[in-house]
Amino acid sequence: MGTKGRTVPRVVCCAIPIARANGMVLVVTSRKRPNHWVLPKGGWEPSDVQLEDAASREALEEAGVRGTITRYVTTITSPSTTYHFYELDVAGLDQDWLERHERRREWVDYHEAVRRLEWKSELAQGLRSSSLAGR
Repeated sequence: MGTKGRTVPRVVCCAIPIARANGMVLVVTSRKRPNHWVLPKGGWEPSDVQLEDAASREALEEAGVRGTITRYVTTITSPSTTYHFYELDVAGLDQDWLERHERRREWVDYHEAVRRLEWKSELAQGLRSSSLAGR
């Protein structure tokens, strides 16, 4: 992806939604590539006080996830984007959420999540840096 006219990389906040009790990760389909899976992520906006607020907001909008950010994971920089990853312990899933008609969501184990994210190396790398990697 190019810089789209930006002189500095885009700031993107990623949530890693986790069902801690069984070590499962919630992944969603990409809107641009519906056959590809991603983590809930999106650009930091001025209304987001902190980066983790953007990660929580994106998880709610893209996957209907409600929960608590419990851990900063890592920051990964590419020429066009700076990704900030946060673990989000899931408390519940809304059945009616903003992007429900545009995305599918699915609980998968850590290894399957990494496999599904391999097409987007930054996402796979972010998940590999999470606390689930040591399980």
